[in-house]
Amino acid sequence: MEPILKVENVSKAFGAGETYLKVLDGIDLEVHKGEFASLMGASGSGKSTLLYIIGGLDIAYEGNIYICGQKMTGMKDEEQSALRLSKIGFIFQFYNLVQNLSVEDNILLPIKMAGKVVEGYKEKLDEILEVTGLKEKRTNKPAELSGGQQQRVSIARAVMAEPELLLADEPTGNLDSKSTTEIMELFKRLNEEKGLTILQVTHSSETAEYGKRIIRLANGKVAG
Repeated sequence: MEPILKVENVSKAFGAGETYLKVLDGIDLEVHKGEFASLMGASGSGKSTLLYIIGGLDIAYEGNIYICGQKMTGMKDEEQSALRLSKIGFIFQFYNLVQNLSVEDNILLPIKMAGKVVEGYKEKLDEILEVTGLKEKRTNKPAELSGGQQQRVSIARAVMAEPELLLADEPTGNLDSKSTTEIMELFKRLNEEKGLTILQVTHSSETAEYGKRIIRLANGKVAG
């Protein structure tokens, strides 16, 4: 079966001369449909850099990235944007919500950005609000929510367009332990009940254990 994600001999370096630093050194990995994989490594190991490359947010690298069998590397900007919108959901440590929009309007943003009619997504929106526990908060603004609730909004927004792959960059790094557990249980539910493929970056062994597979980065390479 074709993997959802294929990373082929990806390398990335910063600086030049005495400041030259190779962060990624010939990375190869695959993530298949329905997997929940955790990408772990020490600070500076390149795990977030790799996730940004996979998500098309960093295009200065060597090697190739394939999403759902399509070679994203070398795509024109508009083609890559279309692929990202249709196939990839992204969750950041900081929630990146639009402060003057309500919870439901934040969640519907990917639909609007894709030029789709939001009225056709009412049932899907209600389902996501239910799953993420945000039904009673749908008209609230982000400033009226806790950190854990805001992250749930960003998760709901990321899955609204039904992506093939969900990328999460330290999704609980800004949360307390109770909210961390709630968010990770939500990821687990989305993976097991909805079949959502997830690749998360984390430095926490507890958070990583929610994944069904742990991929470790060390010295710019996959260590296991």
